[in-house]
Amino acid sequence: MVHEIHRVTGFEKIGPYTLRVDFADESSQVIDFRSILRGELYGPLADAEIFDQVALDPEAHTLVWPNGADFDPAILHDWPERVADLKRLARGWDAPRASTGGSNGAISR
Repeated sequence: MVHEIHRVTGFEKIGPYTLRVDFADESSQVIDFRSILRGELYGPLADAEIFDQVALDPEAHTLVWPNGADFDPAILHDWPERVADLKRLARGWDAPRASTGGSNGAISR
């Protein structure tokens, strides 16, 4: 499977928990993040004050938040194709972990 390299070049808040995300290939996505703001990493972003602290990381070329939450730019770029899988994953992010060494299912670079 080929993993395309995408870079976020900018964003604009267009509604509550909704951003228009611009990419280096001159495409953009309008993303409503509400359906996946769950779990240890993304749950805190459900607080509008925290969500609105989103920034563009100039080195990683993606969106980041002060609590360490971020997304692989390819996930953001392909959001319409990925959102259903992300919603399924998010339902499990609130579940207690069976072990301390496992992944929390977070989407990262």
